Amino acid sequence: MNENYIHIYNNLINYTRNKDLYKNLNRKDNFSDRLTLFLLHFSFFLKNYKNEKNKKILQEIYDFNFRQLELSIREIGYGDQSINKKMKDYINLFHSMVSEIHFWDDLTKSDKLKKISTFLPDFNNYEELLEYFDLFNVNLSKKTLNSYLKSVSNP
Repeated sequence: MNENYIHIYNNLINYTRNKDLYKNLNRKDNFSDRLTLFLLHFSFFLKNYKNEKNKKILQEIYDFNFRQLELSIREIGYGDQSINKKMKDYINLFHSMVSEIHFWDDLTKSDKLKKISTFLPDFNNYEELLEYFDLFNVNLSKKTLNSYLKSVSNP
């Protein structure tokens, strides 16, 4: 396990554990909600650091994070067949997130709200979620990928 990548994974998990993200959920949160928020954070992370120079390392981070997610799904108790289906679903969800937020900075507020509501349909008050992810995106843009690789950032 690469220590550099575990820092990034743990940072994304810590962002996902932010209780304020769940206060507008229509019900008690579950693993799927947390995983969706994790994938959304990870999408913004990749969007901000994607360039030719970082291509190889981002692929390694991608592979590492999805290996960790698979282990988490196994720990929950899903069988091998279920894990393959779940991982395929989550990878497809992630790729749709990446493509939808690729031009995030150029989108109007209403377009951003539509995208957030598509990925988080059981949540209320998309305005707060939008504000959170806009701020998260700005904070990512102020840091270098290397800063995430070298230390543990505070969510």
